[in-house]
Amino acid sequence: MQQIYLRKATLADRDIIMKIINEAKATLKAAGSPQWQDGHPNLTMITEDISREIGWVLVINHQLAGYTAMLLKPEPDYQVITDGHWQVPDQPYATFHRVAISDHFRGQHLSRFMFSNLLTIGISLGFHNFRLDTFKKNVAMQTLAKSFGFVARGHVEVKDKINPHRIGFELNLQPKQSPLHHITNDFMAPLTHRQH
Repeated sequence: MQQIYLRKATLADRDIIMKIINEAKATLKAAGSPQWQDGHPNLTMITEDISREIGWVLVINHQLAGYTAMLLKPEPDYQVITDGHWQVPDQPYATFHRVAISDHFRGQHLSRFMFSNLLTIGISLGFHNFRLDTFKKNVAMQTLAKSFGFVARGHVEVKDKINPHRIGFELNLQPKQSPLHHITNDFMAPLTHRQH
């Protein structure tokens, strides 16, 4: 039985994380995508993720299988969006960045596990809106995002020396009241009425 979970990345994880990132860079390059081909993500960025406690590693049977960062503050690159608009521009949101799976674990659909757990973590922190961006040739990421209900909202520009153009995706999960809330209110209403 496999043990699969996410945990916060630590400084001791950096070498393995960079190996995973570099494998992802090679995969993108082989697919003809300029994404991540200008030197980023680099060790400095990963170290900053860890120091800000926004870096997460996917662990399978005590081995690091993937990495991602979940930004919990507004993404400056998303302030301007063209050819569309954010569905919920004025509410807090979390952003998925630097999603990468190790070559050793590729093909096991682990990115779906990663997304599911990131959403669980985000929701537990009070977020109901999520965003990410990806290059137009990164079909795998677009397919993954859409499978979770992310919708392409328009185009954003990120800090990339080769090609900064990205598609901005957004997922909006509306918080729902618990059925118990309605049951309690329906039950208490006549009691409250009789007290007056």
